[in-house]
Parts: sequence; structure tokens; C-alpha cells
Amino acid sequence: MKPNAALPKQFALDLSQPQQATLNNFLAASNAALLAHLQSLVSGWEINPADTSLHALNDRWLYWWGALGSGRTHLLSALNNAADLLNLRHFSLQANEPVSWVNLEEKLPHLLSQEQAIIITVDDIDQLDERLSAALFRILNLVHGSRNLYIFMAGNSAPAGLQLREDLRTRLAWGLVFQVQPLSDEEKMQALQQAAAERGLNLSPEVIPWLLQRFYRDMPNLMALLDALDAYSLEMKRAVTLPLVRELLQIQPPTTNNPTLGSAG
Repeated sequence: MKPNAALPKQFALDLSQPQQATLNNFLAASNAALLAHLQSLVSGWEINPADTSLHALNDRWLYWWGALGSGRTHLLSALNNAADLLNLRHFSLQANEPVSWVNLEEKLPHLLSQEQAIIITVDDIDQLDERLSAALFRILNLVHGSRNLYIFMAGNSAPAGLQLREDLRTRLAWGLVFQVQPLSDEEKMQALQQAAAERGLNLSPEVIPWLLQRFYRDMPNLMALLDALDAYSLEMKRAVTLPLVRELLQIQPPTTNNPTLGSAG
């Protein structure tokens, strides 16, 4: 289903622009230890971004892994956004953007001489080709010998299970390694109910289970839909019931003659 394909413009926009990723809006559940560790690091940057003397290698070198939708990318984005708010240099590396790797390697010798923390994030490590794997190996060597470089990496498997060169897999495990556990449906329901309560939004009991069955199952899109429902219910001066949700998403309810009508796909 692509629920924003034919929505009124303002509500389609709400769904296409999920809220900015932060550590505060990451739903920790089983990932509380990882979240607490990252929050502690960011708090240190806020107090004194030039004081890296207390940060051992396993504080500056983290790898986490999990399935798509587990929140692994959210955490990387949150760290980049936190660094941006603190006016710290930060670099986001992606497997499909090789130019950014070249640019970073050109700047690293200069960055090593700076006192403030420098943040590097690498997403989808499992998708790195041979050339980018070699680049990451060189970057990790520089991080290892530095005092101010932080690197946070994410992939779909524990280091030993990645289809990468062996020396790179070994280095990934030099720092702390976490598995990011996705939210269960029950945890998603609780999170959505809490978010609705914080907005003063009264949902009829069937709305959240229906959304989990028929709508996108990742939390950023579900939260964006909640914001759209909040705005739409105010505009229409109606309570958030299943008919209102279907109206917003322009989905017709099932009929006896065509039981598949209204399926989210």
C-alpha cells in the first residue's frame, strides 16, 4: 500500500516527512542499554566537546546490527542531528555515496589535529563493496590512533556474519557491539497509544490494531500518520475512528460483494 499517493496535499506532506530522528524519540524497549550509552556520549559532547580524554576506544567505536525497521538507521541519524545541533563536524557515509568516502579521507589528516569530537556514521555496512570496505578499513585505523574521532556503524548482521573481508570483520568487533531488537507489535501499540495521549488524541480502540495490520509497520511512518490524523481530526472536527482513518487514507471499507476492497496491499 502507498497510502499517501492520493491524499490531500497537506496530509500527504505530513506522511512524507517523518519527524527528525533524535535519541529522545527513539523507542528503546529492549535496546535501553544501547540508548543509554549513546545518550551518555552526547551529554559529554554537550558539556565539553573538546574533552575526549575520558573516552576509551569502545566509547568512540560502536557497531550495532539488526533487521530493517529495527531502528538502526534512526540511531545513526540521531547522532548526526545531535552533532549538528552542537556544531560538531559530522560525516554520514552510505554504501551508495562513494564520493562522500573520498571527501572524508581527504579531510581526515586535518581533522586529526583538531580538539573537538568528530563524528562519523556508516550505515548498511553489509552493502559495502570491495573498494569501500578498503576505505572503511583505513578510516578505522585512523580512528584507532586518534583521540577525537568517533565512529558509529550499523549493518544487518553481527560482525562474524557479514560478507566482508576478514580483517574488517575483526575490526568491527574492537569496540562495543549491540544487537538492535525491533519493537514487538504490542510495544508498537503501547508506543502509539502513549504518543496519542501526549497529543490529547482520543483513538477508538480498533484504530491502532487496524493501522498495524494495514499500514506501514515502521514507527517513523506510523508516527507521521498519527500527526496527520491529529491534524485531520481537528480540521474535520471529528473523533479519530476507523471511518475517519479510512477517509484520510482514501480507502473504502470492505463490502459484501467485494471483500478485498479496501485492502492495504
